[in-house]
Amino acid sequence: MTVETQNGSWFARRPRAVLAPDRVIQRICARMVPDTKRVHVANLPLGGVEVWVDGNGDRWVHYHRMARELRLAGWHTEVSPERLMVLGWSAELLVHRVRVLDAALSGRLADYGRTARTAFAIGTRLRQENCPDDQIATEVRARLGRELRWPDRLAELDGLERTASLESLRLRLAQVAGLEAKVSRRCAEHLTLAAQVVMSLVGGRAQPWARVPGRYTGLTERMVAASVPNRPEVPRPDPVTVARRDLAETPR
Repeated sequence: MTVETQNGSWFARRPRAVLAPDRVIQRICARMVPDTKRVHVANLPLGGVEVWVDGNGDRWVHYHRMARELRLAGWHTEVSPERLMVLGWSAELLVHRVRVLDAALSGRLADYGRTARTAFAIGTRLRQENCPDDQIATEVRARLGRELRWPDRLAELDGLERTASLESLRLRLAQVAGLEAKVSRRCAEHLTLAAQVVMSLVGGRAQPWARVPGRYTGLTERMVAASVPNRPEVPRPDPVTVARRDLAETPR
C-alpha cells in the first residue's frame, strides 16, 4: 500500500517540502501491509503517534513489521494487539541505524561487480522476453533499487525534519544524516552503473548524469567494460559523468 509516491528520480536535487512526522510514519507503515489494508495515524496529546490498521486477526503481524522498520529509522515503538505506538527518537536505536548504514556502505553498496552482473542478467532476460529496449533501462533500475532497499527507505524519509531537544540525540541525528547522504550517493552510483550496463547491452546512448565526486571516478566505465561481453556491432557508450512537529524523545 502506498500513501505517497515519488515522481522522477529519487535522488534528484529538488526542494523538499517539510512533512510532519505522522505523515512520514504513515508512509513507512503503509509499505508493510497489503494493499487491502488502510493505515491510520493520529498524534497523541503528550507527543508521539498512534498507528492502527483496519480489520482483525493479522494486525499483530502487521504491527510488528511496522515496528521493525520504524525502529530501523531510529524511533522507539511499543506494540499491542490493537495499535502501534511511536514514542520518539531512541538513542539506542539511532546507534543501531548508524551501524546498519555503515554495514550497507561496506557490504552490498561496496559491491559494484554484483550490480553490473545483476543489471546485465536482468537486461538480457528482458530482451529475451521481447521487452522494448526503451523500457529495459527503467525496469532494470527499478529492480536494482528494490534489491538495494535503501533508495525506497531514504525516499520514505524525504521531507522529514529530524530534530530533538536533547544534545545527545541531536548529535546522533546529525551522524545518521551524514551517513544517509553517503548511502544516497552510493545508491545513485549503483543505479547509474546499471543504466550504463543496459545501454551497452541494447546499443543505446546513456543520458548524462551528475557524477558524485570521489575515489570512484571512472568506475562506471570500467565496470561496464568488464561486465558486458564484447559485441562489435554494439557502439561503445560515451563516458558518463555520474553526478513539525517534534515527537517526544525517548533516550535509551
